[in-house]
Amino acid sequence: MTKRSWLITVCISLLVAVSCSKEPPHSILPQGADLQCGDIVLREGTSIESHAVMMGGGAYSHVGIVVDSAGQLMIVHAVPGEADFDGDPARVKLDKPETFFLSDRATSGEVRRYHDANIAQRAARHAYAIYKRHTLFDNDYNDRDTTQMYCSELVEYVYKCEGTDVCDVQKHDYQLPGFMHDGVRIPYDFAESKQLKTVIKF
Repeated sequence: MTKRSWLITVCISLLVAVSCSKEPPHSILPQGADLQCGDIVLREGTSIESHAVMMGGGAYSHVGIVVDSAGQLMIVHAVPGEADFDGDPARVKLDKPETFFLSDRATSGEVRRYHDANIAQRAARHAYAIYKRHTLFDNDYNDRDTTQMYCSELVEYVYKCEGTDVCDVQKHDYQLPGFMHDGVRIPYDFAESKQLKTVIKF
């Protein structure tokens, strides 16, 4: 065996070993976690876009809201890069909590709750209606236009529909390569808000 073919064999073996040792995605949400309609769920993502968001501050890159869908608790969230099928546009999605917190898209998470359950439930119904309208993801991060939405905008908006501001933190200006926006609400703002209490961190 030549030195070159030996190196190729070693490289292939290493690649196979790494791919075989990689665990399949699993949910990092603790089993039996207490979720209620209107809960705000946060996750630290694994993608390049997630790291760009977190460069603006905080440990979380994505946020969603727990809703009731035909008696089952689900999460509504606006997200790019998680297509359900070829040609699926970036949009507001409805996912199981376990899917939202899969290990290939989340490394840590938190559930936060507003103190008034009635307001939280009504906010959740607004979020579900936004999902049902097939609302697209807002790549301009413009919360003055609600025909399209990004994740933090959606969560803040549905509570404001009920006359409640669940985020008492100032918005942010981003000046990063490929991500330059003014007045952006980021997911970590919900983790710092005094209007919400932590139910669980993991």
